[in-house]
Amino acid sequence: MWRWPALPALTHSEIWSCGWCHATTYLGGEWSEVSRPYYLPVEMRWDVAVADGLPADVSHAFGSSGKTLCGIQEAGMSPSFDQKWLPGRENACGSCRELACVIDDRWPRAMRGKDARVSVARQL
Repeated sequence: MWRWPALPALTHSEIWSCGWCHATTYLGGEWSEVSRPYYLPVEMRWDVAVADGLPADVSHAFGSSGKTLCGIQEAGMSPSFDQKWLPGRENACGSCRELACVIDDRWPRAMRGKDARVSVARQL
């Protein structure tokens, strides 16, 4: 698991992502929850990576380790929360597309329903 370098917020205190399947778990928040978002298909799962050092003519997927899926790391890189990375677009990075498909295949079919990953509030 890889811990995101995030500041504590009302909605979470820590974010952890699996380096193998990129599933993300949010810990903490107002009700001390463990929140595990459900599976999303490749075209809905990744945000476009944004950084000054990235070429403007190639669209890269932002991975959960502060890098693009293809491994590029730039200072100040962040996900564009208002723009999804679409692997079918002509300018989508081929290496990001390839890894996105590999990661998608790692999610077990039985764990792809909306009820497969849930939020659990801590018992007080």
